[in-house]
Amino acid sequence: MSKVKSMNEAMSLIKDGMTIMIGGFMGIGTPEIFIDAMVEKGVKDLTIIANDTGLPDKGIGKLIAKKQIKKVIASHIGLNPETGRQMNARELEVELVPQGTLVEQIRCGGAGIGGFLTETGIGTIIEEGKTKIKVGTKEYLLELPLRADLALLRGSIVDKIGNVFYNGSTRNFNPLMATAADMVLVGAEKIVEVGELDPNYVMTPSIFVDYIVGGEK
Repeated sequence: MSKVKSMNEAMSLIKDGMTIMIGGFMGIGTPEIFIDAMVEKGVKDLTIIANDTGLPDKGIGKLIAKKQIKKVIASHIGLNPETGRQMNARELEVELVPQGTLVEQIRCGGAGIGGFLTETGIGTIIEEGKTKIKVGTKEYLLELPLRADLALLRGSIVDKIGNVFYNGSTRNFNPLMATAADMVLVGAEKIVEVGELDPNYVMTPSIFVDYIVGGEK
């Protein structure tokens, strides 16, 4: 059965207060069509899990500019001065997470793993409030998994049942996020019939994808 939906149908699934994972790295691989539709809808009080907050006029930065986000969990925010301004003004909660840790938290969330041990952050503010576990002579931080209500991904080629191919660096966080959310929406640059996408190029299997919206640029 085709999972292709209209943007109106997709937006009806996005509610105020949701926790949403959004794929992308500096806006590359971010589903701009969903971002634009969320800005238009005015959905608010969101918790966003992403690598970064894009640029002021690109990707997640558009949601930041409209103050639709209450909390960001990300690895860096330096490309978007407005994120830093809102954080310093206490208009936005920002939780900065080392990039490798963020990736592994999402992977654990998708794999059903209860957490993992890492040395990253020991002796820094990253360790504040976290459980420390000693293994042999080394001390580690226990990092917990991350999951979301919804993941918004960008696919380069997507077939009608949801098998996804990501071109080049647009892949980044998208495949992992597809596994770690209760519902997954893909903004597709190109939608093809089932069988047209070579199985060797499938990077996210259809079982992870709930809905597809065409029109991604």
